[in-house]
Amino acid sequence: MALLGLPLFHANAVMVTGLAPFLAGASTVLLSPAGYRNPLVIRDFWKIVMRYRATLFSAVPTVYAALLDVPVEGADIRSLRYGTCGAAPMPVEVFRAFERRSGVKILEGYGLTEATVASSANPLYGERRVGSIGLRLPYQAMKVVRLDERGRYERDCVTNEIGVIAVKGPNVTPGYVHRPMNEALFLEDGWLDTGDLGRQDAEGYFWLAGRAKDMIKRGGHIIDPAMIEEGLHRHPAVAFAAAVGKPDAYAGELPMAYVTLKAQAAATPEALAEWSRMQVAEPAAAPNEIVILDAMPMTAIGKIYKPALRQDAIRRAFEAELEPITQGGIGIAVVVENHEVHGTLAIVNVRSVPEGQRDTVQERILRTLGRYPIRTEVRWRSG
Repeated sequence: MALLGLPLFHANAVMVTGLAPFLAGASTVLLSPAGYRNPLVIRDFWKIVMRYRATLFSAVPTVYAALLDVPVEGADIRSLRYGTCGAAPMPVEVFRAFERRSGVKILEGYGLTEATVASSANPLYGERRVGSIGLRLPYQAMKVVRLDERGRYERDCVTNEIGVIAVKGPNVTPGYVHRPMNEALFLEDGWLDTGDLGRQDAEGYFWLAGRAKDMIKRGGHIIDPAMIEEGLHRHPAVAFAAAVGKPDAYAGELPMAYVTLKAQAAATPEALAEWSRMQVAEPAAAPNEIVILDAMPMTAIGKIYKPALRQDAIRRAFEAELEPITQGGIGIAVVVENHEVHGTLAIVNVRSVPEGQRDTVQERILRTLGRYPIRTEVRWRSG
């Protein structure tokens, strides 16, 4: 028995908890028309598991985080064998807390609509590596490749080298109906460019390390940043606008935007946020925060350099999360940089902490930021 709470317009709902159970002779329970978006479904989730003796469900990280606030006591959920997770990286802290409280295994995996949803997964009966997207599935060819500046195949990556994840197999689409889009979709010999950055370790497990594409993932839903940017560019005071995903412990990412203003023009972040809400057709795409910059980071050829903005968004999110720790006179500054293995590394520089209190402060920092799927290090500074 599978529980289906993802929207039916999502390929995961159709395939993983829809058609796949039917092929195995199992049943599927639709968790109301709104699915996980229905607060009553979250509130009564464990009772629903008990009522239907469900054996599996599939959800995005935000659902697992929400279920941490729902007591399991009083519900017999021994029938539930595992839950699957995809759409966005699962924060390690959420993963461990969920398994500890519920006793239910989580199988992290990876896929995309163009490859029929599932390409890799952590094994149910083998080693599960927390934070990884697991091993390639049978009949699914999967590798990490290096592309040149024009996005063309250059070579396969070596072990633990970050590159673009590519997939190939009978589950991969032959192409879009709008044929010009296929030029950016396929590499040589039928390999599909997923647009996701990752690495493969020595034992064959794949790990995500960011995105080559700019899409913002909010609770498993994909938001095109161009939708936000185009609306902001229509404001008479805006010279440049760029939208990125700001890390959020619940939603995974929230859309935020950076802008620069035209010479002699004036506007406040609040006014631009209100303008943006009126411009975007999808309420969930309205930026959660707008930052006005003196100058936009640019590449050598004049393109907006979004990796720098994403790092700044992580910095802002983490410093806001750690602000309660600074109330006792502790100084905290976060620096975000690229990392050759983990993709992104957040360094928390801490000042004014006596040596005898450092273990306690470090534990608070790592526990707070452990809800995010971003590698974090604490470093002590004098002063």
